[in-house]
Amino acid sequence: MTQSRAGRLRIVVVCPHFAPDIAPTGVVMTRIIAEWAAAGHEVHVVTALPWYRGHRVEHAWRGRAWRTERTDWGSIRRIHPMSTRSKSNIIGRALGFVVFSVLAAFHAARIGGRGRVDAVVAMSPPLTLGVAGWVAAVLRRTKLVFNVQDVFPDAAVATGAVSNRFLIAVASALEKFTYRRSAAVVVLSDGLADNVRAKLPGALQSRVVVIGNFVDTVAIAPQDRLTAYRRELGLDARPVVMYAGNVGFSQALDSLIDLAREMPDVDVVINGDGAARNALRESAAGLRNVVFGDYQPAERLAEVLATADVHVVTLRAGLGSVSVPSKTYSILAAARPVVAAVDADSAIDRLVRESGGGTWVAPEDARALAAAVRDVITDPLRARDMGERGRRWVESHATPQAVAREYERVIRGTRGSL
Repeated sequence: MTQSRAGRLRIVVVCPHFAPDIAPTGVVMTRIIAEWAAAGHEVHVVTALPWYRGHRVEHAWRGRAWRTERTDWGSIRRIHPMSTRSKSNIIGRALGFVVFSVLAAFHAARIGGRGRVDAVVAMSPPLTLGVAGWVAAVLRRTKLVFNVQDVFPDAAVATGAVSNRFLIAVASALEKFTYRRSAAVVVLSDGLADNVRAKLPGALQSRVVVIGNFVDTVAIAPQDRLTAYRRELGLDARPVVMYAGNVGFSQALDSLIDLAREMPDVDVVINGDGAARNALRESAAGLRNVVFGDYQPAERLAEVLATADVHVVTLRAGLGSVSVPSKTYSILAAARPVVAAVDADSAIDRLVRESGGGTWVAPEDARALAAAVRDVITDPLRARDMGERGRRWVESHATPQAVAREYERVIRGTRGSL
């Protein structure tokens, strides 16, 4: 391995997903660690056995409670996620997260053997992994860098996914507990940073750091729209509007069903899985231009994204300050235009405006969404220009190398008591 210019770091990472798991947060952390490895750092990962695709441990990984892999750059400890297949079982999921996090703390405190550790990096959600990372940091006499992809419980409360007052109170207490004991809290956008800072005393607010996500522009490159995946879905050359990602209640995907009714001349693809998928299927009953696709292996992501002529990124009103859909970067890398139905002046709104890779509409406004999609589809030159501008933007602004260096600077520079 090439030695880092500023000296070798030794890092323990606690995250819910890691390659070959296909969850977007796992893709992000896998690539960051690859960049750290290329810089000569030693990294030890504690994560779950691959389970995201079907919300149960994949067949090839079953049979053992945990597995350890040795790598050129460190090691990976994979433990059972203790997950429930039902996303609507909030209590069961919460208990599963707690048990998984207890096990993760135990393994993070031991992985890689004894010796100096420069930082424990823990990723949320689930929120309980922040506490696991803190416990491991205390036991290893080092600092915690807390990476927050989505602010919990705010997003879950806003969508109504969590309404139990006791769970909300416990989650809020854990959230503040972890923020206060982190040497740095890394978030994806200024909106998320404002949310987190508001929960910290003034003296600790400087610990909140904004580092945006990235995309691998080599792995995700533009392709022809008439893909093999399009044929697998039973689609012809008609325009395709796609939502790809978690099919949850926070995404307001019922607006896509309304769009399909208003635009019978296009095919609407909802590609992914989640708690809202069954309800959406029921809403789409009788609509021949709505197609549901399943998660595909990571190596097919560029092909899946290329299948669409227009991608929709949507969040329910009020969630723009607590969630940043990382899929937007991948869509831009695939050179496809984005119609973002999100809060005005949120991170994704600013991203599509700054990049020129898409257009914005107000969230949960089905008519505005349909009008914006039609405007893009009926103007091929504009659509192509958006795609090309989005691609150029991510090539110059959102590389994994730059993001990994930012995290490295945080690890080297953070200070604070545990």
